[in-house]
Amino acid sequence: MTIKLYCFGESGNAYKAALALQLSGLDWEAVKVDFFGGETRTPEFRASINEMGEAPVMVDGDVKLTQSGVIQDYVSEKSGKFGGANAFERREILRWVLWDNHKLSSGAGMTRFLMNFLPEDKRPAEVIAFHQGRLKAAYTVLNDHLEGREWIVGDGITNADLSCCGYLYYPEPFGFDRADWPHIDAWLTRLSQVPGWKSPYDLMPGSPADRT
Repeated sequence: MTIKLYCFGESGNAYKAALALQLSGLDWEAVKVDFFGGETRTPEFRASINEMGEAPVMVDGDVKLTQSGVIQDYVSEKSGKFGGANAFERREILRWVLWDNHKLSSGAGMTRFLMNFLPEDKRPAEVIAFHQGRLKAAYTVLNDHLEGREWIVGDGITNADLSCCGYLYYPEPFGFDRADWPHIDAWLTRLSQVPGWKSPYDLMPGSPADRT
């Protein structure tokens, strides 16, 4: 049975789940969610897809899951990939996924949205600057950790990598320049060379170009 992932190209959180599915070898297909058209805020979406009004949502037969980290965990369970080689690595992966959700992706997603998806006269400069300051601290943590390492945890790709990269491949400016963070840059390049890798707008339906 083909796994369905309700997602949209602009979402870094959806990209985390889509990339895990893509690299896992599992049979899956993307189902476009019209986020910018208000689909996730409709009573129908909340009643039938996700009561939280968010994407991504994964449906595999009778299994329905939301939140990218949970979907990644399910993909690991089903495919045997990205979950770590032992109990220590599994805990380390979870530590980095939780760190990413709180310290990296939350700030990157918000900053990118404020800088690119709001009308120019509605962009709150002080809020953007605040988030960029917090993000600089997060980039420093990740860059320092990756010095001398190929992957965040262990000797291969795990959900730690697939979570932390979620917003860092997007082309829209939000204050992240790969050239400023050489270990992050090398890690992103390494990940993008894995067979089957695709960038967000190539992997999922929907992009800003659709609304121009």
